[in-house]
Amino acid sequence: MAYFLKKTKRNDRLYLSIYESFYSPETKNTRHKSFRKIGFVDALIEQGIDDPISHFQKEVNELNSKRETEKCRINFQQISDISPELCLGYVPIAKILNMLDVKEHFGYLSSSRKFEFDVYDVFSALVYARVVAPLSKHQTFHDILPKLYVQKNFSYDQLLEGLEFMGEEYEKLVEILTVATDDNFILDSSRSYFDCTNYYFEIDKESTLQKRGPSKENRKDPIVGMGLLLDAQMLPVGMKIFPGNESEKPVMRDLIHDLKSRNNIKGRTIQIADKGLNCAKNIIEAIDNGDGYLFSKSVKTLPERERQWVLLDDGFETVFDQNGEPVYKIKECIDTFTYSYKNDYGNVITRNIKEKRTVTYNFSLAKKKLMEINRMIEKAKAHRACQAKKEEYGESSKYMQFLDDQGKSIKPQLNQKAIDKDKELAGYNMLVTSEINMSSKD
Repeated sequence: MAYFLKKTKRNDRLYLSIYESFYSPETKNTRHKSFRKIGFVDALIEQGIDDPISHFQKEVNELNSKRETEKCRINFQQISDISPELCLGYVPIAKILNMLDVKEHFGYLSSSRKFEFDVYDVFSALVYARVVAPLSKHQTFHDILPKLYVQKNFSYDQLLEGLEFMGEEYEKLVEILTVATDDNFILDSSRSYFDCTNYYFEIDKESTLQKRGPSKENRKDPIVGMGLLLDAQMLPVGMKIFPGNESEKPVMRDLIHDLKSRNNIKGRTIQIADKGLNCAKNIIEAIDNGDGYLFSKSVKTLPERERQWVLLDDGFETVFDQNGEPVYKIKECIDTFTYSYKNDYGNVITRNIKEKRTVTYNFSLAKKKLMEINRMIEKAKAHRACQAKKEEYGESSKYMQFLDDQGKSIKPQLNQKAIDKDKELAGYNMLVTSEINMSSKD
């Protein structure tokens, strides 16, 4: 149908409006409906439009012209407005997921919710999109999913509804995937690895799970902790989520026991952790449970005798890249070390544990650390020159001295001892492990 300019007399005044004519299946005849109200001709002339009828007739003609163009576009195949670009990097992952054949199990698990969409379709699409480009769920839905070879059959609201369900039932879903992985690829439980991490949420209010705690990014947002158990081939076996305000140190032991029991893991589990979790209690309990550990250890906090061994050139093997440039140096030692802690009853528990310590010196890391140290020193000098207060120094305060040996306030001065120590240890890292038969490079 078409648009037309309707002229109506109202109290001897001419009123203009644009109407649209269309075919009505109900009356099987042409009907009209108002598209836009314009106004009285005399008022339009006063507003500066010399000939309102001609002026708005041109507008009507343009509307009809656009309608004809759109009609032609629909009737004749043209180049699509949608980009022909497809993201196919997920295809190998799709092959593996298809081999697991878990779609039916997802259906059974979600049957009680009576969803109007397939939860497995949401799950698989999000996995594929994560492989292609790890973005927010909103960006994923609008920018990535349309570029996948298999098109989505769910709305954005349904995606969020599916995510809520998967979050609630994640332990059952992990179990479904673990069993399917074992059936198809055979999990190697002769040895397993366990690690903890946390991740933050950009939200203001805490929930029962999202709690403020020690974030690895040093953020103040609520966080969630996660424990992950891997088999000897680094394939995921089990996962556990816990509130972010719970310390990982005691949680780690409970998580390992729970995940091993749930997944029938009998072999030795090696705990992997950073400096924050290599406490004596975790180390001793890991050994007492027949498990092992692989922790990083701060070279700064080592006793003087051990730190001197780290800094000695003796025993280092230099590793070169393909161009003959040195990449890092590495050395190791196996010795017996004493660990002790107080239990819940106040008793001191002590163990002498034989472990391997591996030290690396990374040339590029050393260069980076030295640049950071020098930048901090310059920042500290600038604050001192401005007679800044201690709290204004920020991180650079570790290279400043504000008290004398008796604990009395003094005029701020550079702490040369702290500077020299950090520069001396720049580029060094240490790993400690119970796995004395594992090679240092492994």
